[in-house]
Amino acid sequence: MHRTACSAFVPGERLDIAATGAGVLSGKTFGVKDLIDVEGRRTGGGNPVWRAAASGAAKHADAVRLLLAAGARCVGKTVTDELAFSLEGANAHYGTPVNPRNPDWLPGGSSSGSAVAVATGQCDFSLGTDTGGSVRAPAAFCGVYGFRPSHGAVSIEGVLPFAPSYDTVGWFARDARLLREIGETLLPAANAPAVHRVRLVEDALDHVEKAVADDMVHAGGAIATDDPVKLFNEFPLAELSATYQTVQGYEINRSLGARIAEIRPDFGASIKARFESVRRIGEGEYGEALKVRQAFARHLVRVCPADTALILPVSPVAWLTHEETEETLGEFYGRALGLNAVAGHSGAPLVQLGAASGGRGIACSLLGAPGADRALLDLTERLSGQFRSDHA
Repeated sequence: MHRTACSAFVPGERLDIAATGAGVLSGKTFGVKDLIDVEGRRTGGGNPVWRAAASGAAKHADAVRLLLAAGARCVGKTVTDELAFSLEGANAHYGTPVNPRNPDWLPGGSSSGSAVAVATGQCDFSLGTDTGGSVRAPAAFCGVYGFRPSHGAVSIEGVLPFAPSYDTVGWFARDARLLREIGETLLPAANAPAVHRVRLVEDALDHVEKAVADDMVHAGGAIATDDPVKLFNEFPLAELSATYQTVQGYEINRSLGARIAEIRPDFGASIKARFESVRRIGEGEYGEALKVRQAFARHLVRVCPADTALILPVSPVAWLTHEETEETLGEFYGRALGLNAVAGHSGAPLVQLGAASGGRGIACSLLGAPGADRALLDLTERLSGQFRSDHA
């Protein structure tokens, strides 16, 4: 695996774009993942050939525009895994942003630069994208707060499409209050009741290493209000993972296949293999996977109603090193994509908590019902005193 360490920001892309208004984010600085348009700048997608073939964006992405109007200042484009097709955080062209918790650990991807920029204090918050865990995984590995909104809650206008029925714009911060304030700027008005029930997904613990399971049980002991629940009894994790990979892969090829064939980017070896594999997914296979996805979404509504949040891990391991074998990475993806598909299949919001201070483990995430974004962020702020971030 490529071991070159790099900055959180795309080389040559440090910016200073002034706020266009004043508001709850006045005085704050933010970075923008290099899949999201910034006016006048090329959206490079983590690949130099893709960047060279792009034109300067005609306008800011909607999320960037709203943040500037709320008083924040943009300070740069952040590194991403190539076209977002990874959860690792390594980039064959720009290197790997350094995980401040441990330089031997991968930062997680694909929003690697955005997570590292926040974790190291290079900006107050940052934008990422999350399809299958690309905000959640780096937030967990780098020990910062990360938020994936309900699908469709935040505009993806001006964002490079990947798998559109899963794609979201999410964000990172070092504290829960700022995480909520960003939500005040980007999310629609609250339309869900307050969350007052918190339950541990106990059968998720069967799919994670013991250290992660211990962290989830510890979180449950601190914040759970009701008995644990089972989520995977009717829908095994392996089935959710395979369903996600089929739907995602079909949509990736539909969104990016023609452009890839046209400009022929020089992808890193693992990314190249992934793009080649999705070309083989047929429409019939895609249709059958959609049926499973829809059935699971109905199942989750029953398990997680609007007043409830579920404690769930977003990674089966507490960290990945730069030296992981292909076999180990394959096992990681199989389980991580299944865990993260819980939110993806249902379009639900999820907040990854900052890591417990001094720990080498991984903090829990809280999954809410679709549309309960603001209520979930409010709950996170209420609970934040019980979970102190490494970087707070």
